[in-house]
Amino acid sequence: MAPAAATAASRGWVRNLPSIASRIYFFLVILQVPLFRIPCRSGMCSTPIHVTSSQLIASEIFPAPVVKALLYPGAIANGLVRNMTVPSWNSLLDIYNLTNAKEAPAVTDLQRLEVLAGSYFSVAGALVGILKPGRMSMFGTLLVIWGLVKEGILGKPINTDPSKAVYVYPTMVLAVICAFSSVKYDAKKVVRSAPARPIAKPLQSSSKSKLK
Repeated sequence: MAPAAATAASRGWVRNLPSIASRIYFFLVILQVPLFRIPCRSGMCSTPIHVTSSQLIASEIFPAPVVKALLYPGAIANGLVRNMTVPSWNSLLDIYNLTNAKEAPAVTDLQRLEVLAGSYFSVAGALVGILKPGRMSMFGTLLVIWGLVKEGILGKPINTDPSKAVYVYPTMVLAVICAFSSVKYDAKKVVRSAPARPIAKPLQSSSKSKLK
């Protein structure tokens, strides 16, 4: 009975792995755990929410209260960790240096479209993944990684300021693992959907002709 119970427990854990990974990914994104460091419209951004918020404020796609609601959970977590204080709702844009994001040149984001698009997908995938795990988080994370690799290794765009150099934190590895683990893959469904191939049988006429 013990081996059977252990097997059932392991199967249940594997079945729940996408949901667990999606929740960890959600907390990594929404609590603004630093994953990378890259120039953006608000200065230097270290999380997908930072990149997304700076673009949303600059383009005015959503009103400021929506962006603040996106930033506030991470701002509370960072405030409690750093100095045990809860930041004010009205000072959020000042804390994240977003008050002058509209005046910042758009070239900064246009040169890093992969990171910008990947950040959008990462934030959306983190929010949607709480309800239904999917591939959006993985797709967004891959875009962000490609953008970081392109600038950090290939040097596109060229950066001559050491203070604005691209940096990847070790927590990015955890984000990649969670993003890939949040994708559901049902092997049984693939096997069932595979069409059955008919076995070729010799025609009766041909078999009779060979006997003659």
